[in-house]
Amino acid sequence: MIRSLALAGLAIGSLFWSQQAFAADAPILQPEVHTLSDIVTIGDFYRNAGDYAGIPLFRSPDMGTSGDVPAEQVAKRAQAAGLIAAGTNGLTKVVVYRRAETLGQRELKTIVAKALVERDASLSVEDLDITLFQAPSAVHADPSVENPVTVDQVLWSRTGGQFSLRLNISGLGGVHPLNLTGVAREMVEVSALIQPLSRGAIVKPEDLTTVRLARGSVPARALIDADEILGLAARSNLRANSPLTRNDFERPTIIPRGEKVTITYQLPGMKLTTRGQALEDGAAGDVIDIMNLQSRRKISATVISRGQVRVEPSVPVASLNERAQQ
Repeated sequence: MIRSLALAGLAIGSLFWSQQAFAADAPILQPEVHTLSDIVTIGDFYRNAGDYAGIPLFRSPDMGTSGDVPAEQVAKRAQAAGLIAAGTNGLTKVVVYRRAETLGQRELKTIVAKALVERDASLSVEDLDITLFQAPSAVHADPSVENPVTVDQVLWSRTGGQFSLRLNISGLGGVHPLNLTGVAREMVEVSALIQPLSRGAIVKPEDLTTVRLARGSVPARALIDADEILGLAARSNLRANSPLTRNDFERPTIIPRGEKVTITYQLPGMKLTTRGQALEDGAAGDVIDIMNLQSRRKISATVISRGQVRVEPSVPVASLNERAQQ
């Protein structure tokens, strides 16, 4: 009796493990299918499809799109093809995604820029601003192809910016041509003012920014490095967001026209001073005309600091003595 029970238990255990093994090997329907092919097979729909994996069941949706297939219809077709154990696994539908390399406006512009740069080594992709005329919003290419997009023809007028490109797109049904036209402008970054600057105002770091402009609209001497003008004064009223040149600025005036100043005559072994009046504006280091208020003669002197000018040693000593005595 005990032997019979043992044999029965062994039989039940063997049946249990065989059922578990069968369940593990049973085909399992997937809720989503991702494919590069234009055909969806049993193996795409079911895990554990075995020898039936390569049998086609449905056509794929268009590249870059998806479609729903009723799970019951998938199971029936798989069963009819020989996968008898195929079922729905509780699903009502399966979503099939057809993968594609999607090229939007941004990607198309990059392709154009790279094609132009390959033909002009002096440029970089970042230098170009691309405007497309009547280009598609998106193009789908086959990602299974090694080079899904190739450039066949390039025409570009660097002066006017107009371009025409012919692309070959590997997509649904083979290779299709795509003509792109537009304008490619070479861009440069130059220094500009954040806010307008009044004549005579001193340039500070917080006044400056950079703007990206088409090279054709930028003056030949436009400033790239803003450090060149820090601490200088505007020669005239300047607008914001416009290219700046070194000629737009000058050293700030520290002696305005009409200001009373001290004139220093530096002689060997002595220093003479007298009073004068500036006849013109002067910045540090400028040589300006000064009226000697004692002699009422006009002399030239170098601006040293606020209210201070110096007659250069090259002036004859006799003349300096004469002016000092007068």
